Amino acid sequence: MGCFRPARTAPSWRPFFTDRNGGHTVSNVPAEAERLLESEPLMAHLGTCTEGRPHVAPVWYRYEDGIVEIVTTGRKLANIRSNPRVALSVQADDGGKTEWMVTLLGTATIVEDESETTAARRRINEKYGAEPGAYAENTLVRIEVGSTTSRTY
Repeated sequence: MGCFRPARTAPSWRPFFTDRNGGHTVSNVPAEAERLLESEPLMAHLGTCTEGRPHVAPVWYRYEDGIVEIVTTGRKLANIRSNPRVALSVQADDGGKTEWMVTLLGTATIVEDESETTAARRRINEKYGAEPGAYAENTLVRIEVGSTTSRTY
């Protein structure tokens, strides 16, 4: 089949860690990786796959509490409808030298609610310095992170 094997249904589990007070915190993203993802407005690369053919494209994103939000359209959105398993890679460079990288694997959910999409678009556009209503044709996608790989150099 190649690429990411399509999920039959969205995962019904969410890994959790017990904090010092006995509460549960849902996250598959280490604190240092979260800090890096939230640190500056960098371009991410979204990997999707359908019919054994991978597709990678740049996207703006917003990360918070183990969830990545993107707003997109076209082939990326069509691929996610067909196969919700995705990868997202973010990397910071200085003069062509990599400073750090974070790669997330997860399951994407397309959010068809217009008010949620508008609010997410506003948050993402604000992060990247775009007008709040820019890219009005895009649809909200939330990615629940399943695993993380990160490295600083």
